[in-house]
Amino acid sequence: MKIGLIDVDGHNFPNLCLMKLSAYHKARGDMVEWYDNGKRYDLVYMSRVFTDTYSKDYEGGINAYHIIKGGTGYGLDNKLPDTVEHTHPDYGLYPQFAGTAYGFLSRGCPRGCGFCIVGEKEGRKTQAVADLSEFWGGEKEIKLLDANILACPDWERLLGQLADSRATVDFTQGLDVRLTTPEKVAALNKIRIKMLHFAWDNPEDDLIPYFKKFSELTAVKDKRKRQVYVLTNYGSTHEQDLYRIYTLRDMGYSPYVMIYEKPTAPEETRRMQRWVNNKWFFSAVPDFRDFDPKYQARSGNKDGKPDGRR
Repeated sequence: MKIGLIDVDGHNFPNLCLMKLSAYHKARGDMVEWYDNGKRYDLVYMSRVFTDTYSKDYEGGINAYHIIKGGTGYGLDNKLPDTVEHTHPDYGLYPQFAGTAYGFLSRGCPRGCGFCIVGEKEGRKTQAVADLSEFWGGEKEIKLLDANILACPDWERLLGQLADSRATVDFTQGLDVRLTTPEKVAALNKIRIKMLHFAWDNPEDDLIPYFKKFSELTAVKDKRKRQVYVLTNYGSTHEQDLYRIYTLRDMGYSPYVMIYEKPTAPEETRRMQRWVNNKWFFSAVPDFRDFDPKYQARSGNKDGKPDGRR
């Protein structure tokens, strides 16, 4: 068969679903390539992670006998067959990300947050779904996509696999700081950490004691490797947003503002995101009230660093 692939969201982050489909079909002897509208295919897979709020759907015509659409951007009721789900990804599809492995060791999350689809999609219980060897083959870096690995009953075994790999690990999703017991932090300390991500989504949750305790126990002291997602535009006030941002910074963490449904967000929230997420600005301008949103444009540098002009 002649198989065409379409990464609807673009190629800024590897699409794990398409990498697994590619490996599966190549193992069957099928020809697999990125879709070329000048060719005709037996089957075209379209994968989309994001909805219209963040990503536009593919608008071109598709020359194929059969088309299959999948991913959360198209709904939550489509899943890969088990034989494909447990196929080692074809990392050759994204040579620009060579040297990095991507995958899930666990699925599901017990929290059931209203802004998150994980509970509905994967279940309200975290369960181990794979061993590391299923998607890692000696790459120097691992980007773990698990939603809440610390809630998994098999956390010790799974974290042990990451430690044994000696690869650097980026926990790309928000680790649940409320579940960071001394035993779990000790297991994390054995891993070569590239980045830890936590989340402080609900301003009504007092997570300060947990963050302080983690700071005492962790071997990761560099705040640049301790990033915390701060959800905004989801029922919180501007004052509550700033409180979380300032508090995290004071405790030695690096806040990162996430905006829920950005098109509906107030301009003040957008400006705050720009201030926090550009770490040069965040360091150079300690107080948000002093942040000039036009300063970056005047500086003349895309990265936001000054070129000597004011």
